[in-house]
Amino acid sequence: MVFSSYIFLFAFLPVVLALYYLCPRRFRNGLLMAVSYVFYGWSNPAFVLLMFASTLIDYAAGLLIAGQWRPRAWREPVALLPSGGPRSPIQRLGLILSIVSNLGLLGFFKYYNFGVDTWNVLATALGRPEWAADATLRVALPLGISFYTFQSMSYTIDVYRGHARAIRRLLDFACYVAMFPQLVAGPIIRFSEVARQLVERRETWEKFARGLSFLCLGLAKKVLLANPCGKIADTVFGAGGGGVADAWYGAAAYGFQIYFDFSGYSDMAIGLGLMLGFVFPKNFDSPYRSASITEFWRRWHISLSSWLRDYLYVPLGGNRRGPFRTYINLAMVMLLGGLWHGAAWTFVSWGAFHGLLLIVERAAGRRPLYAGLPRPVQIALTFLLVTVSWVIFRSPDLSSAASMFGAMAGLRPPSPGQQILDGLVYAPYYFGAWLAAAVVTWTAPTTWDWTRRLTPTRIAATLVLGTLAVAVLSTQAYNPFIYFIF
Repeated sequence: MVFSSYIFLFAFLPVVLALYYLCPRRFRNGLLMAVSYVFYGWSNPAFVLLMFASTLIDYAAGLLIAGQWRPRAWREPVALLPSGGPRSPIQRLGLILSIVSNLGLLGFFKYYNFGVDTWNVLATALGRPEWAADATLRVALPLGISFYTFQSMSYTIDVYRGHARAIRRLLDFACYVAMFPQLVAGPIIRFSEVARQLVERRETWEKFARGLSFLCLGLAKKVLLANPCGKIADTVFGAGGGGVADAWYGAAAYGFQIYFDFSGYSDMAIGLGLMLGFVFPKNFDSPYRSASITEFWRRWHISLSSWLRDYLYVPLGGNRRGPFRTYINLAMVMLLGGLWHGAAWTFVSWGAFHGLLLIVERAAGRRPLYAGLPRPVQIALTFLLVTVSWVIFRSPDLSSAASMFGAMAGLRPPSPGQQILDGLVYAPYYFGAWLAAAVVTWTAPTTWDWTRRLTPTRIAATLVLGTLAVAVLSTQAYNPFIYFIF
């Protein structure tokens, strides 16, 4: 079930909101957990069992770390562990149990097929096909596993570090892990960010109104901008790029698609959270207005970037062990960040490309090589580099990416179907959506800022955009959510 569907907007969501606000406050977490399991199990109920198993493991691990395994501990309030203090073997065991189980689940379900295929290609290349593994078994990727495993791990790590208290009620913790607004595509919500909200939160008309505005604007981003830009990108990439202008047009279209698709989903997730009384952190901050790659990663998918920084980059040593070690840490984090997005060499290469750009900027004093140019030019060049990286990210394999780069560089002759391609991607509807995406990207305020003060004019504009998105949705057969596959 996706947010931009009639069954969610006009069946699931109204029923959930009605039940939630009719339900006594003390039972709302249990209700939210139950409806979240229905939401998650809509496509495959078996995946609910996997998520619940992960939830149980991390719940038990948190209690071990907090010392709640002792018989008398349940009679006392859960204590916050001293930050940076010594930890017992049992506490370390609890942390290891959480990390190993979460990474084990993520590794098996996300990378088993990739590992088998890579090994078989290597065996063939070495001239030893008999070494190839049986590729009959193919593992289905559970929706959102990359998000909820990272989110659940943040709980045990924060408890271990003394940044959050362990939670005693399993129902509350299961609600945190399974909460449907951000379950399958983020933002990655850290436990410390919502721990207090799980036990005491206030649902207000102001929150509900702002949440509805987030939902409408996110839906408009998705339906009115991301979907038509995605159609352009699919057509151009499917044709191998076409001419030079077509290739750059298609690459930029994919940049707009993934931005408005993912930021639109994040807006809807934040809005749904507000409608239920939760305040989630901002996940996008106009990333295409960045003047460097370093700034881009402070603005793009903020919940993942900060997670990788706090739970991977800093523990590796960050920038505290000299320039060379800093460069190694940056490379490792971006490689793993690329691999987190998907089990393919294109994602690894995408991460390596961004890692290299970050290393170059760090060596230059956290500034791009074009830092002396006017800021608008810096923004344009940064967008150019990001667009190049999206070609790697979007391509099904590295040879397809090379073909697309060849088209962008003018190294490929025009295809016989060039006029057909142009007729498809430059149709007024698609070209107009592409231009609108560009205008919104570089001139419009963020949803976060727009909804901070809801004037009558803003409310009217928001409702018009939401209504238009709902109307246009009925005409679109193309309605994917990119990050559902990660």
